[in-house]
Amino acid sequence: MPASPAARPDAIRRHNLSLVLDHIHRDGALTRAQLTQRLEVSRSTMGALVADLIELGLVDEVVPTGGSGVGRPSHVVGPHASGPYVVAVDIDVTQIITAAVGIGGALLTRHVVPTGPEASSPGQVAGIVAESVDQVSKDTGRNRPPLGIGISLPGTVDRWSGRVAVAPNLDWHDVAFGALLGQLLPSGMRVSVGNDADVAVLAEHRRGGVRDVDDVVFLLGRIGVGAGIISGGRPLRGFDGYAGEIGHNVVDATGPPCHCGKAGCVETYIGEGALLRLAGRPEPPSDDVTAAIFADARRGDAAALAAVRGVSESLGRALASLVNTLNPQRVMLGGYLSELLDIARPEIELALKDYALDAPGRNVQLMHPSFGADSALLGAAELAFAELLADPLTTTGALPA
Repeated sequence: MPASPAARPDAIRRHNLSLVLDHIHRDGALTRAQLTQRLEVSRSTMGALVADLIELGLVDEVVPTGGSGVGRPSHVVGPHASGPYVVAVDIDVTQIITAAVGIGGALLTRHVVPTGPEASSPGQVAGIVAESVDQVSKDTGRNRPPLGIGISLPGTVDRWSGRVAVAPNLDWHDVAFGALLGQLLPSGMRVSVGNDADVAVLAEHRRGGVRDVDDVVFLLGRIGVGAGIISGGRPLRGFDGYAGEIGHNVVDATGPPCHCGKAGCVETYIGEGALLRLAGRPEPPSDDVTAAIFADARRGDAAALAAVRGVSESLGRALASLVNTLNPQRVMLGGYLSELLDIARPEIELALKDYALDAPGRNVQLMHPSFGADSALLGAAELAFAELLADPLTTTGALPA
């Protein structure tokens, strides 16, 4: 068997540039000394790498002043304040959030468009997103286009083709949304599409509250319910990319009808629609309606409290199934489930304890997303930044001399 060719110096340099930029993107400003220690390279090598990234317009470097320490302070390297950016889009049934995001996850500008059934077809949504991308790009005040567009949406996304196989709550089936949007954007602009729970856990694992945790479930509850999963430190996607659709596991075939066409799915018991149904409020789900039920529950309203407790019991059961199957160390509850955890943590934890096996249930911890409601949005930005972080020279030009 022939030996593998040795890595060329420019390949090593590209790899190291990627590592330095990735550390700064994930952790923010770091000293040269910290970066040198993390990459296990010489100080002169790190100095050359930082100089390259500065020349590429990706990072800035400052020299701290003052302090009582002995010797020269280490230079601090951070994201360039006016460097490249991406546009992240979080598509939900009730709204579309579009934001310009800089290296390190800096939210530069944000644009929100309320939507509903009258504006939910793929073509209509693509039109709204294209206009929003143009708007937030202009709002940055930078005379450059975004590096790419990352899309988060509530549906299953084929990992091979990027097509949305099904998004039940949007009533989409087999939609090449990335290609559809690409036709409305400037030529050559890259579009990446991901499931909302998958990208939410991606953001939290790369840059958020579970960056050092190898086994995580992010349960995202809005109108629909889905799970993003990190197992053994790696995203669990499944063969086609459809893993994590816990919301459409049928728990009672005689239960409430679901948007997916079945009945008794998990999301009919723990999604926002379930909360409204149990509270006796026959209104379309929205942030305002959900917030009103939670406010009433906090004030002691009997119907609102009964609804919260009913959903909490069902949520605990659903979490027990996830814990028994995946044995995560942490479970993040996102979307409206995050506020449900605030109000009814004891009830959720009791149901989880009652229905989970002792061994996997003993150590799991329930927690809020560190990025709050923006986890999926920032996860979409991670999709768009992936190419730059893998090779900073790919989108910024030739290797500096």
